[in-house]
Amino acid sequence: MNTNPIEIYHPRTVTDCGIWDIGHVKFKIYGLLARGKKITSDMTSLAQQFIFEETSQRIESMSDNNCLGFVIIHPSDLGMSISTHWWVQGSVLCQHIYRRQYADSAPLDTSTRPVIACIWELALINAEQESWRATMMKPEPDHMAYLMLRTPITEA
Repeated sequence: MNTNPIEIYHPRTVTDCGIWDIGHVKFKIYGLLARGKKITSDMTSLAQQFIFEETSQRIESMSDNNCLGFVIIHPSDLGMSISTHWWVQGSVLCQHIYRRQYADSAPLDTSTRPVIACIWELALINAEQESWRATMMKPEPDHMAYLMLRTPITEA
């Protein structure tokens, strides 16, 4: 049991980092920033490498992907996470995540610590599922509308 105090809620800044086309999937890219944090070029490079080398392989092994998804690059107070999400079967969201504490040299093993997301990431994930439902789950799915419908940018 964790006897440490529970974190105090501090809103995060959400930034729009564009659209990346990697491995036949168009990803909406979000930054999710803890107070005083920013996305560096090293973080962006790591995210692109993670998507290209790890996530793309997972997506390619699935023949039913919808070629659309989103990524959250999240420098937090304790570490950084990169969560990649992609849609399959028209209504199923898949995820692959990279998490590393700042003090550690290697990322956490997400197979033995099956993290879904932190509370701040869950808000973005929820907004994306609402965007998916509004633009893609209708008689004529609209890929471009999905890509253009972005979670509102916020400043914490």
